[in-house]
Amino acid sequence: MRAKEKNMSKNKRKNKNLNKLSLKRIIMFFVGVIVLLYSIILYNYIFNKNEVFAKETGVEVSSNVKISNADKINLDELINENNKENGFKEEFVTEEIDLEYITKYQSNSKLPKGVIQVVQEGREGKQEVTIKRTYENGEIVKEEQVSSKITKAAVNKIVEVGSGVGSTYKVKVGDKVYITSDRAEIKLEPNSNSTKIATLGKDTELTVLEINGDWYKIEALGSIGYIKKENVTYRNEEKEDVTQNNNSNGTNIRKLSFDMELNKPSGLSLEQFKKVLTDSKDKNKVMENNAEYFYYIEEQYNINGLFVAAVAIHESGWGTSRISKDKYNLFGYGAYDSNPYNGAYEFSDYSESIDLIARVFVKYYLNPKGTSIYGGEQASGKYYNGPTLTGVNTKYATDKNWANAVYKHMEYLYNKL
Repeated sequence: MRAKEKNMSKNKRKNKNLNKLSLKRIIMFFVGVIVLLYSIILYNYIFNKNEVFAKETGVEVSSNVKISNADKINLDELINENNKENGFKEEFVTEEIDLEYITKYQSNSKLPKGVIQVVQEGREGKQEVTIKRTYENGEIVKEEQVSSKITKAAVNKIVEVGSGVGSTYKVKVGDKVYITSDRAEIKLEPNSNSTKIATLGKDTELTVLEINGDWYKIEALGSIGYIKKENVTYRNEEKEDVTQNNNSNGTNIRKLSFDMELNKPSGLSLEQFKKVLTDSKDKNKVMENNAEYFYYIEEQYNINGLFVAAVAIHESGWGTSRISKDKYNLFGYGAYDSNPYNGAYEFSDYSESIDLIARVFVKYYLNPKGTSIYGGEQASGKYYNGPTLTGVNTKYATDKNWANAVYKHMEYLYNKL
């Protein structure tokens, strides 16, 4: 009996141990399963998650979202492809161009009224511009500057204008005259297109050999050539600055015609410019108060000043346009069709815009490439199609009737003489 009870007790302990072992295995199994599941989840989290990161723009982008390759697209090609069917084409071109200088006019009471002297020649700078060009059937129909960056600053031109009675002494052959500008060119012949033979500095003494219109034939430092009167002065015994009054007397006024060459002065005197530009239509007296500058550009740049005045009247409505009033810009210079007001250049006074547009016409529109022009420069001729109203209209204005409109203003002014 004891042996049986002993065996039964032994079996109970064995079963109990087996039960404990089974429970332990079960627990270990479930722990293993949990560990395995956890490992799988952790693996997926580490290696298969949707990674999120920030771009330079600060916008969060998921890795399963395709990033645009716009930076690799050639915009010109895309635009051209889109426009092939309708015959239009647009392109963006970046190029370095001249940065035109500004001319500053200063009053000098020691000079006779109306006499001008250049005391510092202007120097052009450089600017990098991006231009959008629109083509129709292979022809450029529109150009628009969309951005610019100055790479070399321009140097202002400084011109002194006589405001006093001064001396009316007439320079004679044999007189000594002196250069007033910081540099002045000596030409082989008495015209701006002639070959330059020397460049002389301020206060260089010259001997006058001959007087030829607006030019002196001079001898200096062993060389003989021609210099414009505006670049020199005569000094009397008291060393007072006096200069020959080089005003045109208006007796050589050119005959008006639609096809007249505009790269030649009109021949009007200072007084005649003031007369024709004094008008009841000029409500703010803009043209009247700046009439002298249309005369001065004739003296310096070989351009028809009355043509420039007619353009100013046409573009600004006799100085009443917003651009002309706010920015002293009588020509809407720099104003493109898409954003005319903000694109237009701003000047300190009307004389600056008159002087600048005159040089723009002379350099780009009225003379063939390589023509010798003001300050030793050569004409670009970029938009040259003849020195007439029709030629200028070709590239200067999109309005095909622009030339006719400007000519009507020229006729109106000429009829007041």
